[in-house]
Amino acid sequence: MDASTEDVSESFKAEFADSTDSEESFTDEYDSDEELRQAFLRNELKPGLNVILKEERQPINDTIKLKAALETCTLKAPWLERMDLVNDLAPLTPELAIQIEKHEQKRENLFKGNRKIPYVKPEADTVLNDFKREILFHRQAQAATLEGIGRLHELGIATKRPDDYFAEMAKTDEHMQRIRKVLLDKQEGIAKSERIRQLREQRRIGKLIQREATEKRDEERRKMLGDIKKFRKGKLANLDFLDDDDGPRGEFRKSGKGPGKGGKGGKGGKGGASAKRKARDAKFGFGGKKKGKKQNTKESCMNDGPRRRGGPGGAKGGGGGGAKTRPGKARRAQMKSKGGGGRKK
Repeated sequence: MDASTEDVSESFKAEFADSTDSEESFTDEYDSDEELRQAFLRNELKPGLNVILKEERQPINDTIKLKAALETCTLKAPWLERMDLVNDLAPLTPELAIQIEKHEQKRENLFKGNRKIPYVKPEADTVLNDFKREILFHRQAQAATLEGIGRLHELGIATKRPDDYFAEMAKTDEHMQRIRKVLLDKQEGIAKSERIRQLREQRRIGKLIQREATEKRDEERRKMLGDIKKFRKGKLANLDFLDDDDGPRGEFRKSGKGPGKGGKGGKGGKGGASAKRKARDAKFGFGGKKKGKKQNTKESCMNDGPRRRGGPGGAKGGGGGGAKTRPGKARRAQMKSKGGGGRKK
């Protein structure tokens, strides 16, 4: 770097420093002018641009004048008209002490459980101090109440109304009738809602009971059908389950509608089973294997007893007392040809 370049840089630095100093001085002058202007607007300047300093007022504790002022504003009336009391705090009851302790513990737990809230000492906690202040108000009011009631009793003033005290109503009878009507309407609406709720509940319970009875009946019916199938397959030796009075057939039989004991058409009833039915039951039974039951056996072939005759319609083995049998096909054709030679059109 040559000498000419160094001279230029030195001169530039000097000019920059001078400009900076001038700007700072201008800013200071502007700030001072602005302060003077604001003080002038506030009427704090006298001629000559002097600022008026406020005089600090010294507190005065003139007890004599304060007591004189208190005497002038004190009401000269008996205590019964004023009822003012100056008393100390009532003793702290255990209940209030427990409340204070719980409140302090609650605040302590709040500070411990939340790091975002800065910790505050109990004596500096505004929330806790407000609670304690309310407790002090309560204690002072309690002490004043106890002392005031005692002084009223000393003066012979009753603090409770007698049992037969009758106070005149401040509201008219018409207004009370409107209130009574509103209360009765509200009570009637509540009773109606209660009745509707009870009916809805009874309907729900009835449906539930009906569903349970239907499910029980279906279960018993399935059980009975299963027992019948088992009897048919030979897994059960008897049909005692049909005589069960606790099952569905027992309930049906107890009603007198079914073929059970005492029912119409059952054992001991009016109808009774026929001899043919009894014979078939004795021979074939009620269930089990049916195939081949009606085939001849050795005993039936050797039996020379009376055979069953045909009924009144010309059944198998019928005698001469039955109806005439139908002629054969050829005989019918011959009779038809003799009768007219075919079908008439």
